[in-house]
Amino acid sequence: MTLQQLLVRYTAFAAAATAVNLATQRAVLQLGETGVLFTAAMAAGTLTGLVVKYLLDKRWIFFDQQSGLKHQGRTFLLYSLMGVATTAVFWITETLFWLTFGTDAAREAGAVLGLVVGYTVKYQLDRHFVFTRRAAEAE
Repeated sequence: MTLQQLLVRYTAFAAAATAVNLATQRAVLQLGETGVLFTAAMAAGTLTGLVVKYLLDKRWIFFDQQSGLKHQGRTFLLYSLMGVATTAVFWITETLFWLTFGTDAAREAGAVLGLVVGYTVKYQLDRHFVFTRRAAEAE
């Protein structure tokens, strides 16, 4: 896969996961906009976005065809762990935009900005620590 193809795919998958994340958040926030619901919305959105992004990245970015519960569990755990720091960037950015501007549009703009930064870092982490076998074969 060329660098251009990789960038297009990764960007499209990040956009899809972001859309799932934000749609999930909106669904939760329909219940109200308390601090507890805001936190629940971010957590639910992060989880749904994570699962979508993992499935897409595993198959179409890193071409990981291995199956089996043990492999899937280990890979998803590593993938999730690589996302801890990047999720913190996303959550902090989204929260700062929400607290600063107090609108849903600002909150979502903060979420998008945080996710762009986070996904950029996460690709490198995934490449070096999660999908190492396929990354080594591609070089």
